Amino acid sequence: MFAAILMICGVLTSCKSTQQAAVDKIYDSSQFVNITDVVPDAMLEIRYHSTYNFVGARVDGYEEPVALMTREAADSLRAVSDDLKQHGYILKIYDAYRPQRGVDHFMRWALDVNDTLTRAYFYPYLTKEEVFEKEYVAKRSGHSRGSTVDLTIMDMKTGKDVDMGGTFDWFGPESHPDYCGDPETLEYKPQEGGITSEQFYNRMVLRAAMMRHGFKPLDNEWWHFTLKNEPFPDTYFAFPVRTLTK
Repeated sequence: MFAAILMICGVLTSCKSTQQAAVDKIYDSSQFVNITDVVPDAMLEIRYHSTYNFVGARVDGYEEPVALMTREAADSLRAVSDDLKQHGYILKIYDAYRPQRGVDHFMRWALDVNDTLTRAYFYPYLTKEEVFEKEYVAKRSGHSRGSTVDLTIMDMKTGKDVDMGGTFDWFGPESHPDYCGDPETLEYKPQEGGITSEQFYNRMVLRAAMMRHGFKPLDNEWWHFTLKNEPFPDTYFAFPVRTLTK
């Protein structure tokens, strides 16, 4: 009997240790970096630390207006930046690593059908139910794995955002990379009320540079890219967004 009790205690201790290790892992930021430490030319406009976003409030987990990524993703992003600078562009980052509680905040917002404060600015043609059904908001986000970034480019001569024909986090087909064109052939396909050839081309400049340096695009957001060989494909981190100390 005593031996059996010891065995049970050992199993329980092992389970607790495994669970604690899993918790420790998702709160471990040691493999992450401040993007601006690696890409010093990058401009930051961290929308989820402000109220200018589809939620209409500062998002949970965004304690400082900084951008974090895994070391591997940041190094690849530096290569993108160096590439684009040769053509007169610098990067502007809207979001990168997103803690799971930020994703949870999005879900609460999506399920509150009475909260339509930002509808006119980000999803005028959709209901809250459709925002969730079309997966503009989901229970899990690649951002929480640490190797995904939302970004655009700026013109180094003018200091202004390059015209992409649409705003970040617009929920609709206008945000799709293939809107008014074919990303594979770069053929522009005009349509009434659509984006211009220049706007389509600008989207493709960003897309091509990201893909050249190991990122893969998303089908419904021209600004969203994930490192192909992301180091944590199955881990959804939970530490807050704040400046990492060396």
